[in-house]
Amino acid sequence: MKIRTSLTLLTAMCLTQPAYAQLKPHVDYDYSTSVSSVSTVRVHANMIDYYLEGIRGTWVAAAEARKKLGQIESYSVYVSELPLSGDFNVVLVTRVKNAADLEPSKERNDAFMKAWGDANEKQTQEKVKTYPDLREITGEYRLREITFK
Repeated sequence: MKIRTSLTLLTAMCLTQPAYAQLKPHVDYDYSTSVSSVSTVRVHANMIDYYLEGIRGTWVAAAEARKKLGQIESYSVYVSELPLSGDFNVVLVTRVKNAADLEPSKERNDAFMKAWGDANEKQTQEKVKTYPDLREITGEYRLREITFK
């Protein structure tokens, strides 16, 4: 009986020990050089189609212009199949080649504004005025993909 109690106590002590990380960056895994900027958005009930219609002409159109200019690698829009669960139901993702592409740049901004044009800028400014009635931004993230070796 004493041996069983001792083994049970020893097992319990082993299980309660904190886990120590064994993996080391650049040895066991690498970080990608590309960076994804992720925005999580909570669109109000029954408003997702209206929001998507709006961002198609603003966020998506601007992302497509930036992609054509080589300023971003890709962009994506994700919508939850369960729109009323959790803190967000729409995710906007923009991926750039490296962190330097996220730094402010007059040259990149001027090139974008030339491609985007004053008409699109004015239309965007008008459209985004309606967004507070449709949604709330719930988070902003910068993520790097991990590749295990």
